[in-house]
Amino acid sequence: MLDRPRKILVTNALPYANGSIHMGHLVEYLQGNIWARFQKFRGHTCTYVCASDVHGTPVMLKARELGITPEVLTAEITKEFLKDFSAFGIEFDNYYTTHSPENEALVIEMFQALSKTGDIYTKTIEQAFDEKEGLFLPDRFLRGTCPRCKSEDQYGDACEVCGATYTPADLIDPISVLSGTKPVTRKSEHYFFKLSKYEKRLRDWIDEADLEKSVVAKLEEWFDAGLRDWDISRDAPYFGFRIPGTDDKYFYVWLDAPIGYAASFKNLCDRRDDLDFDEYWRPGHDTELYHFIGKDIMYFHMLFWPAVLQGSGFRTPTSVFSHGFLTVNGQKMSKSRGTFINARTYLNNLHPAYLRYYYAAKLGPTIEDINLNLDDFIAKVNADLIGKLINIASRCAGFINKRFDDKLADALPEPDLFNALADASEEIAAHYERREYSKAMRRIMGLADDANRYIDREKPWVMIKDENQLAEVQAVCTQGLNLFRSLMIYLTPVIPSVADDARSFFGEDEWHWYCASKPLLGTRILKFKPLLTRIEPAQVDNMVEQSKRSAKDIFLPSAEDGAEPGMRIK
Repeated sequence: MLDRPRKILVTNALPYANGSIHMGHLVEYLQGNIWARFQKFRGHTCTYVCASDVHGTPVMLKARELGITPEVLTAEITKEFLKDFSAFGIEFDNYYTTHSPENEALVIEMFQALSKTGDIYTKTIEQAFDEKEGLFLPDRFLRGTCPRCKSEDQYGDACEVCGATYTPADLIDPISVLSGTKPVTRKSEHYFFKLSKYEKRLRDWIDEADLEKSVVAKLEEWFDAGLRDWDISRDAPYFGFRIPGTDDKYFYVWLDAPIGYAASFKNLCDRRDDLDFDEYWRPGHDTELYHFIGKDIMYFHMLFWPAVLQGSGFRTPTSVFSHGFLTVNGQKMSKSRGTFINARTYLNNLHPAYLRYYYAAKLGPTIEDINLNLDDFIAKVNADLIGKLINIASRCAGFINKRFDDKLADALPEPDLFNALADASEEIAAHYERREYSKAMRRIMGLADDANRYIDREKPWVMIKDENQLAEVQAVCTQGLNLFRSLMIYLTPVIPSVADDARSFFGEDEWHWYCASKPLLGTRILKFKPLLTRIEPAQVDNMVEQSKRSAKDIFLPSAEDGAEPGMRIK
């Protein structure tokens, strides 16, 4: 039975507006989307928001190169994001931008609150400065020789060969990526947030948030190393929000980006009477807030972000859910191998339901990486979605359409079989709730096997030859179609567009989770049309070839300085 109604706010990490959505990104957005869809399907009040993360040096420089404003550039990229998200069934209740009046107001409110408590201070630091370009250089805009292993052409913050992390001052013979010149060192006054004073409060929050064990272990490593105060400002020129009371200081993108979660929700609240901003973002309310993120930004979302919220009078997240990285054929995504696949390239070749299901079949609640093996992808989708699931309906619907005037029987011949499937409802729901999608998919496909075994045993294609067994054929096929219907209801969060087509086939206006436990009897169905077709290897081969031929990234690296090891850098 459904627990008490809940009020839930779900977010995905904000995609940075410096490139297209690709298969790696989709691990995160599909994980969050499936969970949000499940919560809504169960009858809870669940609001799902996101936004484009648009500030920072890379966006500013790209806009300058194109001769347009950053606002125009990021608006175009946002349109592309939304087009791809929509095609994959990733539908947000609100999708916004971090360059918004709501976000600026919230950033300033939090900054001023932290300033009043003494959690913001200024300090003079030294930075690399590109005299030719006239700007301070983020770490990832510096290349040089690693100070530890002496590998050449490494970034200013970390070596990709030996894994060492360091400061730009440690880099040997640094060169600006922008101009190819040697940078000079200049001093500048920056604003810092006292993250170091929040260890006790963060540990208390971590206990309450019930984070996954491997995540807690990683956080302990960072606690042991000591929390460092956070540089939250950048010097002009910079695309972002100017710090009040200054002429040339801007809030660092990593400060205003997560506040974009709240700003997107605020923008939605201002347009809807049924949502109250304070109920979800101020302490003392019985609401839930969850972030879905990649493991590369755990430091930020589980240390810096909760501390900023605590210090500025906002509520902290109920929990933060992290996932691992995507490999393709067991290796990092590669443009030369054609495995760096953009969302649009995939969509030009394959149905989005295939990837939604395959990722769900791989995903669990841990931060382990998942592998997209393209041969396994073809085999699993064809075996599970086509060979098991859709096959149930295709084996039964034709008889009902052709011989029984599209009408289902008034009773099930084996109600115990249907009840066994209905009884799995709460087990499957628990798997979804705990983000154990792979367990849910295995359970659902096991039930699909049971349904196919039933049809194999009854053999309606044999019984139809005997006029005396027509009633039994109608009953058996009604049983099979009801088993299929319940399975599709269970899969609605994962393959929503296919589920919508199945629901229309049954002539129903809407489904809810509980509908899986109630058979559909004595009604008319529509003519059955194939809901999905098999993946042909040539389709995947074509997708890989198109990815090899695709133009190289036209955007600068998603990189800024000041990031912790393991963080997504912008």
